[in-house]
Amino acid sequence: RFQQVQSMMCDLMEWRSQLLSGTLPKDELKELKQKVTSKIDYGNKVLELDLIVRDEDGNILDPDKTSVISLFHAHEEATNKITERIKEEMQSKDQPDYASYSRMSSSPTHSLYVFVRNFVCRIGEDAELFMSLYDPQKSTIISENYLVRWGSRGFPKEIDMLNNLKVVFTDLGNKDLSRDKIYLVCQIVRVGRMDLRDSNSKKYTQGLRRPFGVAGTCCL
Repeated sequence: RFQQVQSMMCDLMEWRSQLLSGTLPKDELKELKQKVTSKIDYGNKVLELDLIVRDEDGNILDPDKTSVISLFHAHEEATNKITERIKEEMQSKDQPDYASYSRMSSSPTHSLYVFVRNFVCRIGEDAELFMSLYDPQKSTIISENYLVRWGSRGFPKEIDMLNNLKVVFTDLGNKDLSRDKIYLVCQIVRVGRMDLRDSNSKKYTQGLRRPFGVAGTCCL
């Protein structure tokens, strides 16, 4: 069962990367989404979790807006598909799956968890913090940006996010871990006036985004 779940998770991570790339045509994107939902439903069955009923596009059916008969037919159809798939896997389980093994060995399997507790920088206005992973040797960013909007009073703009600013940088493979160093870099963008020294409130410009500073720390 562990090997089954491991293989499914590798598939889902690979397909997630394809979805995030934004390069797939509309028809391929729809087909990939259906593969993802099908894999999730199959995994739930393997783990003996509840079956989720979906429509033809893979969207979860709302029981408040769907008739009991429609829910029953969707549940029956999903159950039959998963049962057939389990039979197929039982027939081929004795045959080594070299493709899956190769995919698992090459798929990203590492993540970096970051918890932002506080941000201390005297700006005087709102700011946007862009956090990313950076390879200093190749002078390139190797991850997506994590955005935190920070208020002028020293708190997150979304106050409900206080003490809850967390991010996981995923899709880090063995190649990334073999880099000499990886830095967690924070780029600071000031949002507000053109010139902080401008004291005439009537001439204030609003909402201008200006680079303010950058900081980094070695994390790997």
